[in-house]
Amino acid sequence: MLRTALRNLLAHKARQLMTVLAVCLGVAFVCGTLVFADSTAAAHRAAVSKNFTGIAVTVTAKEPPPGAPDGQRAGVLDDALARKLAEVPGVAAVRPSVDGSATLNAADGTPLRAGRPGANLAAAYVPDTVAKDGKDSRYPLADGRAPTNSGELAVDTGTAAAGHFRLGDTITLATDGPVMTQRLVGIVTTRETRVTAGGTLALFDKATAQELFASPGTYTGMDLAAAPGTTPSELASRVTDVLPADRAEATTGAAQAAQQAVLVDTLTRGYEKLPLLFAGVSLFIGSFLIVNTFTMLVTRRTREIALLRAIGASRRQVSRSVLLEALLIGLVASAAGFLLGLGIAAVLPDLLGTDGSTLPRGPLVIGPRSVVAALGVGVGVTVLAAWLPSRRAAKVAPVEAMRTAEQPPSVSHSSHSSRSSRLSPSRIRGAAGLALLLLGVGWLVSLTGAKDASEENLQKAMLGCALLVTALIMLAPLLAVPVIRLTGRLTGRLGITGHLARENALRDPRRTAATAATLMISTALVAGLAVIGHSTGRALDHQAAAGLGADYVISTRSTMTGIDPAAVRRVADTAAVATASAVTDSTLFTGGGVREISGVDPDTVNAVMKLDFVSGSAENLGPGRIALSRTMAREHGLTTGSRLDARIGRGHEPEQYTVVGVYKDNPVARDVLGARSDVAKHSFLPDSVQRVLVRTTGDAVSKTTERQLRAAVGNSPLLKVQDRAQLVREAAGTVSDLLNVMYGLLAIGVVTGALGIVNTLAMSVAERTREIGALRALGMDRAGIRRMIRLEAVTVATFGTLLGLAGGLFAAWAVGSLANGAIDQYSLTLPWGTLLLTCLLSPTTAALAATLPAHRAAALSPLKAVAQP
Repeated sequence: MLRTALRNLLAHKARQLMTVLAVCLGVAFVCGTLVFADSTAAAHRAAVSKNFTGIAVTVTAKEPPPGAPDGQRAGVLDDALARKLAEVPGVAAVRPSVDGSATLNAADGTPLRAGRPGANLAAAYVPDTVAKDGKDSRYPLADGRAPTNSGELAVDTGTAAAGHFRLGDTITLATDGPVMTQRLVGIVTTRETRVTAGGTLALFDKATAQELFASPGTYTGMDLAAAPGTTPSELASRVTDVLPADRAEATTGAAQAAQQAVLVDTLTRGYEKLPLLFAGVSLFIGSFLIVNTFTMLVTRRTREIALLRAIGASRRQVSRSVLLEALLIGLVASAAGFLLGLGIAAVLPDLLGTDGSTLPRGPLVIGPRSVVAALGVGVGVTVLAAWLPSRRAAKVAPVEAMRTAEQPPSVSHSSHSSRSSRLSPSRIRGAAGLALLLLGVGWLVSLTGAKDASEENLQKAMLGCALLVTALIMLAPLLAVPVIRLTGRLTGRLGITGHLARENALRDPRRTAATAATLMISTALVAGLAVIGHSTGRALDHQAAAGLGADYVISTRSTMTGIDPAAVRRVADTAAVATASAVTDSTLFTGGGVREISGVDPDTVNAVMKLDFVSGSAENLGPGRIALSRTMAREHGLTTGSRLDARIGRGHEPEQYTVVGVYKDNPVARDVLGARSDVAKHSFLPDSVQRVLVRTTGDAVSKTTERQLRAAVGNSPLLKVQDRAQLVREAAGTVSDLLNVMYGLLAIGVVTGALGIVNTLAMSVAERTREIGALRALGMDRAGIRRMIRLEAVTVATFGTLLGLAGGLFAAWAVGSLANGAIDQYSLTLPWGTLLLTCLLSPTTAALAATLPAHRAAALSPLKAVAQP
């Protein structure tokens, strides 16, 4: 039987090729998604992670005690301490560093890779003390030289390429204040993952970096390498003994890496969940494709299996032979699919239209689960797909099987057999599908009363959607007949070819349903996500504009940076500006909660914000007096006149604040409003400004006004100048980016579904060789044959699309209540353009996918086709 299995594989190369292709596509779909998920998560982790390789201990300055002058830390980490640390037993090298942040403008004047926290690094170029060659081994020079004075700068190769910089160019940049201009004198390479993952690196000479990020003659940190035989913990203990206990501390690199890992896991957890969700979907789709293809393959070999039974092979031997073939096919296809999946994972970021500023880049990460998935899908699903039909075929009596042509069971045969048993498989399947449908619908309907999008509710929604999709898949064979007969009225108007296409699709409803399943799943996900994304985007648009009374918003990219006070005055003096209201943004700590607080000017806030107060007013804001958003007031059980113990920013002791008003939630005002003088006093950057809300004369919103405002703030890359429309687009930008990622992943499913149609039709054409020959002999021309095959593909695709569209829209309606609980302005709105495109894309793709099988069918010779057994 082993030799028989091998001979069968070699004797039917063309037939096996289609099976290998189906398995290969299923494996590629799953592995590509998993590798993409692992690689994307790793790239996001690298983008916010410092590289601690080779660092045994790091020495940093301690925060000054409460009430201490801000300059108390000056002089702690200096060259004298570096020399002292170098003499500690077990210290192999001391590496002083001056680290900070600097955002650059590209050559065209636009901010370069700005907006992602921790992505715009700045540091001092500090020559090695051990090598004494005047070079910094952390930043090997690729071109030019190191910066030596305050007017010079070096950048890494990625930054130079992204910004289109060349040696000698003048670069505009900013750290946390006024705009600076530096001349580019060097280009370096670096292994710092935060830079290689898509960030920027700006290197200053040591004196300039110390002035910008520390104080003259001091450093922000010192990294120590351990001598052989000295453990990091031993070294940390020795170093601690020589440090001023109240002003500096030593931490092992391992401890820092562990602390960072917790933070990074929190920041990047969402980047793993979404691709993994679609990896599960891809496994579902890929399995359907493989099972459908192998079922058709074994069905075609019924006579061959019967012949083996007739010459003495037992049922067990026949089953083992088929399973052995499936195993060999699965192994070959798994290897090919795994390689194809790596290609998909490599090109998917580019296909999604992302760039270095939104999706960090990194190498492909091939984890064990990707390899296990390849074998599980390629081998496991293939063997399972072969096992079920091989058992059915092996149970057929040899004589009866020899009398059966290589045709799948027809509808009439299924109906005849079903009358012999009350509990036929089709009835059991239908009953189970109906039960799951009722359960899924009931589960989703129960979510319509949800008031928030908590993780528990989201998990319930995902479970309900999974039940709904599973039910539709189980009911698809039963729904295929009425739906295809209904849609077949349109194809029937195209003549005999349309009629034959409809009957061919109805010939085996189970095969039709399995072929349409991939498109049904993809369509359901696309339709559901499109409706929720469109509705959420419109709600965010309305929310972003509803609370803004200003025409422009000038803002920093982080609360840890501020707008130069001189720039605020220049904005107010701009000719087109009627009102310029400065806002200080900070953090309010209330017990275990953290909220955003906006410090505003009570005299001008009503001119630039649309505040709808439930009680109280902004006029009463002042020292010790705040106003709360309605959500925060409800969560804390507060009303106007209540008192709240909290602290702002870097304040060390909680203070008691009086609530002087409660306003409807407003993204411009954030969670809490306070007087700017009060908030600025305690903010992380004392007396700083993070936003300027600008009201123009006569609502003058134009490119000219925007250029004037940008010029007023010195074209600083740290600042954004946005009008209402730009703010609205930014508010919906996160949703749009998320949807782009999901659409990109689902596009693989659509392609897989189309190739599944190719595979199914190719095998169907091989099965119907004599039938097609008879049609040709009766006078149907080749164009008619091609039209019939294409219409059959369109019919199957239309069935899958309609079923998926119905499921997706219902799920979007039910799940939309979660967003409605989180966003007041949320209401269900249909993206007609996207839905229409989805309805047209699947049948069009199916028609194109049918080109090859249709051409093959049309090329059959009538006489040779009729003569085949």
